[in-house]
Amino acid sequence: MTEANLTAVFHGIEDVRLQVEKIPEPGPGEVQIRVENVGICGSDLSFWNHNGIPECIESKDPYGLGHEGAGIVSKLGEGVTSLKIGDKVAMDPFSYCETCSDCREGKFNLCEKAAIHGFPGHWGYMARYCVENVKHCFRLPDHISTEEGAMLEPLAVALHGCRRVGVSAGNNVLITGAGPMGLLSMMAARVFGATNICVTDVLESRIKLAKQLGADYALDVRSKEPEEIEKMVEECFGEKPHVAIECSGSPSAIRAAIRSTKSGGRVAQVGLGEANVTVPIINASFREVDILGVRAYLYCTPLAIDLVSSGQMDIKPLVTHRFDLENVTEAFEKAQSRDCGKVMIRCSKN
Repeated sequence: MTEANLTAVFHGIEDVRLQVEKIPEPGPGEVQIRVENVGICGSDLSFWNHNGIPECIESKDPYGLGHEGAGIVSKLGEGVTSLKIGDKVAMDPFSYCETCSDCREGKFNLCEKAAIHGFPGHWGYMARYCVENVKHCFRLPDHISTEEGAMLEPLAVALHGCRRVGVSAGNNVLITGAGPMGLLSMMAARVFGATNICVTDVLESRIKLAKQLGADYALDVRSKEPEEIEKMVEECFGEKPHVAIECSGSPSAIRAAIRSTKSGGRVAQVGLGEANVTVPIINASFREVDILGVRAYLYCTPLAIDLVSSGQMDIKPLVTHRFDLENVTEAFEKAQSRDCGKVMIRCSKN
């Protein structure tokens, strides 16, 4: 099989195929990137599992996967002066119209015309080469690897989630779900000043990793009802936590996060799971627990780069498994098992 532009293309549930596509040429204001690393995200798994997130399905046509990517600039489009060939960059897959009311108000992440690379209708980064608008490329310092660069996108989501829920100094924080997003949210909450953090999960390997990465409490909640989890969390802190960040998408975890949060507190829903779930809405209403949505991020990528570059956050241990692009199916199967941290796809042969 030629290596011209080997690409992981989504055709349907559990059907990702390697195809040779044309190497894309950069247009004005764009750069061509030799992709080195792309992470598998929970949203990728939602497409792999059941054909995706209802709100994000725009097309049933095959499309290239991958929205967490980093690589090396290999060609410049007309008018590009802010980057040069050989620069190491992370890509921001989220583009927006810049003209709607949300964009005019600075809420780019809420743009109804937004396009996300690696989502239906918009080809992604899981390929040997891609092109990206220079405005959505962030040059990486020499000491940050492209593997770390590929994790800046989910880190930006975690930072935005912490901002949405208002994590601040002295807070006790509950994180439900110890997958990559939960672990990044844990790290982000610590940077925002959280005093004590409790992480819950149903897999021993993820609970162990949460402990290694600094969780004050890491609870195995297998076979536990939300009411039981509520009591376990309160026993850890000696009180209910100020805020919760739900990162699993599990209906049970969502209910537990709401019930566990103190009256007047806030819950951020970051994890992606079923489109419709039953929640204890009366419990939340009577106790004035705010439930907040989180969509992508807003002005968070530069902060993510600064935190990693300065050493305030070490995200390298989150990558537990690596696969070459040729083994993309095995990579998705491993990520689907959940018995792992971040699964990384190595796209470049060089």
